[in-house]
Amino acid sequence: MAYHFLFWAPYGVETGTGVLYRLLPLLDMFFMISGFFITIRYRERIGDLRDYLRFMRSRAARLLPLHYAITLFFAAVALLAWAKGAPNYPWRHDLQALPFHLLLLHALGATDGLALNYPSWSISAEFFSYALFPLILIVLRHGGLRGLCVAIAAWIVLLELASARGWFPSGHWTTADSAGAYRAFADFMIGAAVAVVVERRALSVGSHWPGLAATALVVAAMFLGYHYVLVMPLMVVALTFTALAEAADPRSTAFLAPLAPLTGVAFGIYLIHPVMEFFFLEVVWFHGLRDTGLVDFYVFWTLPMLATIVVALVSARSFEPFCARVLSPARARREAAGGRLASV
Repeated sequence: MAYHFLFWAPYGVETGTGVLYRLLPLLDMFFMISGFFITIRYRERIGDLRDYLRFMRSRAARLLPLHYAITLFFAAVALLAWAKGAPNYPWRHDLQALPFHLLLLHALGATDGLALNYPSWSISAEFFSYALFPLILIVLRHGGLRGLCVAIAAWIVLLELASARGWFPSGHWTTADSAGAYRAFADFMIGAAVAVVVERRALSVGSHWPGLAATALVVAAMFLGYHYVLVMPLMVVALTFTALAEAADPRSTAFLAPLAPLTGVAFGIYLIHPVMEFFFLEVVWFHGLRDTGLVDFYVFWTLPMLATIVVALVSARSFEPFCARVLSPARARREAAGGRLASV
């Protein structure tokens, strides 16, 4: 959110975005964690087509309502810009991308760069990984952890070859977004492999300090600009040590429970912040306050940040549970009682 909001700043843009851009590999950590949890939760629960369709339905109930709501909001903005003939708004580019957003194809290289609901490329990438999740299960059941590691290596080799041929608009698969589904699946498979390691208790880690130390090294390596070749393995080590420590003592993270109301809406914050960016920074700041000198930008930007969090909290307690009940009623009654979100 801070990274995207910085592009509206009248000063400090290059320094601020340059520093935050170095944290881009954290997106890979997100997809690794996703692969880890999906494998932990569903590895033994998907045995046939019916199980797989139930799995995909639950994923759709959790992720798609907010994605579609925000996508349609920006489609409406693009239509308004088209009707008004707004010369500086990329309405044509956005409307051309709409079908791909609705079909969740916009992270497969189907669009010319990010458009419309731009952060939701990761939702498209997630569903690409979900669609291929049965392949991970097949590899694990027939080749075990070793087979999955071979599959990960083969996939990365293919991504390197595609990068060498200029297939990715960003230049390399490790920085891909509009074609980020392929990058995400590599991370997702790595997370699945970590899940197997943790299930087997392949290492004995009884403290969170090794995981915290590895995480600190990851952040330091990113800030210092080290290559993915170093950062990615450190991420795998950090995730593995942390998961092993929590598996050894699930109560070890109980002190974090007070943060759950906020951390539980991270998904909403991620998707909703472009809407707040449009209202507060495009409309209010850029077309109103920017040249008045009434308020400093770095004071004003706390307003859209707070608004994003508030709207995400409201969405998590009303809109998203309602959609979950409609799209996956049996599961919602079982897991979203009391207005809670369907579980991750």
